[in-house]
Amino acid sequence: MSATALYGALVVYVVIAGLELADRTNFSLIALAARNSPLATFVGGALAFIASTGVAVSIGATLVAALGPSRIDLLRIAGGAFLIAYAVWLLLRPVDEPVAPRFGRSALLTAFLLTFLLELGDTTMIFQIVFVTTYGWEIVLAAGAAGLITTAALGTTIGRHLGLRVPPAQLQKLVIAVLLVVGALTVLYGIDPGLFSWIG
Repeated sequence: MSATALYGALVVYVVIAGLELADRTNFSLIALAARNSPLATFVGGALAFIASTGVAVSIGATLVAALGPSRIDLLRIAGGAFLIAYAVWLLLRPVDEPVAPRFGRSALLTAFLLTFLLELGDTTMIFQIVFVTTYGWEIVLAAGAAGLITTAALGTTIGRHLGLRVPPAQLQKLVIAVLLVVGALTVLYGIDPGLFSWIG
């Protein structure tokens, strides 16, 4: 690998992983891993990150051009609505259910769908699309996916420790609150991104 390619890979990895650390998708993975199997959550999240990176480097730019900004906002709204629906499902679910980690298909599928929906049209996807024009699809695919998978590993590890240390009733309240807040903010951002212009 040339020095230029290595530099490009490092830039893509650091920027994408850094952006994702404070992103709503990572907070969602933390919340899911606190309540479900961390391994299943990680696998589902990692697969979704790989899939979303594939979309960004292969057809992302075409998708944005074809759908336009209003359709991208609809994807954000769908991701936020999914978060809120999951929070409501947790709210209706009995607290005394066992929370022992299980490699369940439902945790894996939930993590995959949630992560993939939230990543479509997200800042990290847009950055990956832009990076493709500078560093090429091969570097962005490898370094971008690696950065996102690293973030998924960190998020699910944090979630696992929360799940082991926080009593189930308090954990459920915390998870529901996080999902509702992040879901509502995601929907609001999809409806009117200008509301968040103060973030920079």
